[in-house]
Amino acid sequence: YTVNPCSAEEKTREFAVQTLADDLRRLELTPGNYYNFHPGSHLNKISVEACLDRVAESINITLGKTQGVTAVIENTAGQGSNVGNEFWQLKHIIDRVEDKSRVGVCLDTCHTYTAGYDIVNEYDKVFDEFDKTVGFGFLRAIHLNDSKKALGSRVDRHDSIGKGLIGLDFFKRFMKDERFNDMPVILETPDETLWAEEISMLRSFE
Repeated sequence: YTVNPCSAEEKTREFAVQTLADDLRRLELTPGNYYNFHPGSHLNKISVEACLDRVAESINITLGKTQGVTAVIENTAGQGSNVGNEFWQLKHIIDRVEDKSRVGVCLDTCHTYTAGYDIVNEYDKVFDEFDKTVGFGFLRAIHLNDSKKALGSRVDRHDSIGKGLIGLDFFKRFMKDERFNDMPVILETPDETLWAEEISMLRSFE
């Protein structure tokens, strides 16, 4: 949240690149790491496409200064002027990254739902669209969260598994989906006292 490579201010963009590069240099100490980040916000000062181009440029500069670490773009809910909420935007960035072996995507289920992708009622359609637009080959991780906010609301508010508007049926289907086997799945739900219970419940769905 502290970096914005989309900024119209050159100093802010330079800070974003410097921060990304510094973080990736630390991760070089244990090769094979993923660096997950939100792509940024255009703040209504530049076009969405120009913002996405700047994200890709920042990734290229950062990857050029480091090695052994993959930059992973997390999809957003599209809150405010955040980019990365639509699959075509993720593809736009990846298409402009020079070293495609070191770039990927993390899908957050809450963000996906509130961005307008109906993973509850159109599960297959949504993931088929992701595959056709971005490609499962670029999917590196999942952030598994329920949502306090409605489909298409473009508001990022996580909820505990089964307590939000996404509901348990999605998570039951997800846990049986072999496409996500051997992939990092990270719980970011808001009540840490429920984490052990949530993890146990999710594993029971496998």
